[in-house]
Amino acid sequence: MIAYQLTIPTQNTPGKLAEVSGILAGEKINIRAITISSFGEHGFFNILVDDPKLAHKILTRKGIAANLTPVIAVILDDKPGSMDRLVRLLADQQINIENAYGFVIESNKTAVFVIDVSDLEGTQKVLKEHKFKTLSAEALATIEPFHYLKY
Repeated sequence: MIAYQLTIPTQNTPGKLAEVSGILAGEKINIRAITISSFGEHGFFNILVDDPKLAHKILTRKGIAANLTPVIAVILDDKPGSMDRLVRLLADQQINIENAYGFVIESNKTAVFVIDVSDLEGTQKVLKEHKFKTLSAEALATIEPFHYLKY
């Protein structure tokens, strides 16, 4: 299944993230996960939101150069070696992981590894053949990590 992230190239200066988060907050779009990468004067935000297509439309309308990037959210066991098994499998198939990040849903049980790959269709085929489960855009947007904790 394909999910979507917003990929936003940006200058590495104060206030850029606040500009994006302010627009999303003003439109009642919930940020579910985010990574921020910088290299010198430039960087990227990779953001998972509860409504990626609407967020893309709104950010673009507000002058933010946002890309709607297809990604695959792979469910993994939260134990040593789970991610390694996945990335080695993709490497063996000559599929490049161009961007990735992960998070735990339930400690010692379930994690999600979100991958942006060079071959989306090939990756889906390999994942299916090796019985990896993936999350749809809707499932990824509604996931509730740590729901079992009382905080």
